Amino acid sequence: MLRVLADANVLISAALARSPNAPSVLILDAALDGRLELITSRLLLREIAKVLARPRLRKYLTTDETLRFVSDLAGQTTLLSDPPGPHPAVCRDADDDYLVALAAEHAADVLVSGDDDLLAIDPSELNVEILTPRQLVDRLG
Repeated sequence: MLRVLADANVLISAALARSPNAPSVLILDAALDGRLELITSRLLLREIAKVLARPRLRKYLTTDETLRFVSDLAGQTTLLSDPPGPHPAVCRDADDDYLVALAAEHAADVLVSGDDDLLAIDPSELNVEILTPRQLVDRLG
């Protein structure tokens, strides 16, 4: 089974999506259907909760819906330990280095992200493939 680490932006997109056919939603569906193993960590879940708690997002999700979404993610994904820092510098945005370290530490097959800084990493430097949500959905068929 494909082991997938989704960047916070992908999971936040799934929480806010209005279409059941949005790539981020289809990735969550694939995890729930057992077509892939979605891995997360406490740090990643905290980041998602922090972003979804922003006042400008209240018009899309209530506080209760945000808490339920993050709680469901924790319960429906494989929750793994965060890698100890400092993390190797591989990304243009140093804040994203922990995702690459998390993927490497837990042998993810794919890191899925819409973040240009992550997508710009030279794949030959990593042991994990970085795909956009659409690319992953296309691969899953």
